[in-house]
Amino acid sequence: METFRHELFEANVGSFVFVQDNQSMSAEVGTVRGLHFQLEPKAQGKLVRCVAGAILDVVVDIRKGSPTFGQHVAVELTAENGKQLWVPPGFAHGFCTLAPSTEISYKVTNYYSAEHDRGILWNDPAIGIEWPIEAGKAILSDKDRKQPTLANLPDAFTYHA
Repeated sequence: METFRHELFEANVGSFVFVQDNQSMSAEVGTVRGLHFQLEPKAQGKLVRCVAGAILDVVVDIRKGSPTFGQHVAVELTAENGKQLWVPPGFAHGFCTLAPSTEISYKVTNYYSAEHDRGILWNDPAIGIEWPIEAGKAILSDKDRKQPTLANLPDAFTYHA
């Protein structure tokens, strides 16, 4: 399987340079990671794919003034379907595992920066993501339990038409 081809990506998405490839594994079904993003000047674009298991992958527009501000897209990514999801800078990203021992691989356009790392509460009712698990059953990190809602998020990105 061809998983990345620069000229096709550029023709369909735009010109971005990937600086690093990452891989993460979540052992348990119902593990939620996110919704994460990085502030400028360390904002990241991510190209996400699932290499083992399955996830519900979610992207939320957090660009103030955008006609789609606060709206999300959710896509099931599996090792079998081979789909990938592009997460542009200015969007928050998260996922929920649908199978045990799920692994994702993602390319990023900027390096991780703890100083610029931010997030939004994964189950913010204003966003309305239909996660495939009950709220009380989600496996979350302490970091993800304590994120602000979209309404309480300081302006991070501004939409430019």
